[in-house]
Amino acid sequence: MKTADLGGPLLASVSRSFYLTIRILPRNLRAPIGLAYLLARASDTIADTADAPAAVRLKYLADFDTMIRTGMSAGIAGLQRDIRPTAPGEVRLIAVLDRCLAWLETLPESDRREIAAVMEKIIRGQTLDLQRFEKSEGITALQTAAELDEYTYLVAGCVGEFWTRICLQHLPRYATIDAAELARLGANYGKGLQLVNILRDAPADLRDGRCYLPADELRAAGIDPASLLRKPAAARPVFDRWKQRAHEHLRDGFRYLHALRPARLRVGCFLPWFLGQETLRLIGERPPLESTEKIKVPRSTVRRALLLALPVAFSNRALDALATSAGKNSAASR
Repeated sequence: MKTADLGGPLLASVSRSFYLTIRILPRNLRAPIGLAYLLARASDTIADTADAPAAVRLKYLADFDTMIRTGMSAGIAGLQRDIRPTAPGEVRLIAVLDRCLAWLETLPESDRREIAAVMEKIIRGQTLDLQRFEKSEGITALQTAAELDEYTYLVAGCVGEFWTRICLQHLPRYATIDAAELARLGANYGKGLQLVNILRDAPADLRDGRCYLPADELRAAGIDPASLLRKPAAARPVFDRWKQRAHEHLRDGFRYLHALRPARLRVGCFLPWFLGQETLRLIGERPPLESTEKIKVPRSTVRRALLLALPVAFSNRALDALATSAGKNSAASR
């Protein structure tokens, strides 16, 4: 399989939506960002392959981190033997993971350094997740807001920082604000998108024994994690507090997008922001813990996002109008 196939068909097989984002990026950004996504998806596959015991997955997460940082793929055959996902795209990804690591070695040193740094954080977040949730029976919850904030940073906030740094390296006129502030906004943007996913997926996570809402906040509201599925309305104050935090982080995502110059990058950053806003609106209308209907943005909304992306690519006025509309819709759903 050639590098072009790794960055094209393979990427499309594990994420068609992100593949579209990659296609619209400037050519010099497609390799580092596309490869970073494939490596992150591979570590996620390692962490989530339930057929392998938790101890085995933890071992291979640590090994994979070492492979990325050192450029040495010793142990890859064992990983490919023992990590056996079921999704076809993930099966192909694990099968060619050695070639993804070889591709990494062909990138400029600055890109390799950034990819290794972000992957170290992502794998740290995935490792913490396994350690916290895989050894207990019943429902286990994160204990504090600090743990939830740490988790959202490690698996998503650091990606916003990575995206910012890699774009600034390749596109010096990437944004109208300084790098430090842009990285802060990017980190919050990533954390906001992850919070949206956590809130949307709360019922499924609870059925799997995972509660990301902090236990100390639930106790203060008079409910324990084990009772959430039976008495979900009691958790509404905690749920709404984190929904508001997601709104605040997505507002930083709006500021991030507002500061970008390249049209293609504006489109790439707009799509997840718009879909995140729409998902939060649906969450406000049908709180997941209190509804039997799974929250999912319809395809018509995705098509609308693609149409709206064109004016947003070239105009902050169009972006401002959308943000105003999103704000009104969000307020109406509360």
